[in-house]
Amino acid sequence: MSFDEFQQSVAGDAVVSAGLSGALQALWHDGRGDWDGAHNCAQDDKSRDGSWVHAYLHRKEGDEGNAGYWYARAGRTMPLKGVTLAAEWAEIARELLGR
Repeated sequence: MSFDEFQQSVAGDAVVSAGLSGALQALWHDGRGDWDGAHNCAQDDKSRDGSWVHAYLHRKEGDEGNAGYWYARAGRTMPLKGVTLAAEWAEIARELLGR
């Protein structure tokens, strides 16, 4: 799936594809405004990708301490202050979809 197709799926009436990784399912739910659904998917995905999305979600929530823990588990650093949540969401989605 391309990034554009993923964005269209998020914006449309589609249901989340079971073929997506837990991390991508989490981003899909987040993109639709379902933070709790996104958090559940990220929490269930024990991979580094799941930890990355989990970190992003806690950053979005405003819990930087918890976010920092999950960024470390993902082997990532917290984005600089100027990086928007939308930009990080797109960065994560593009990288995961590109694999």
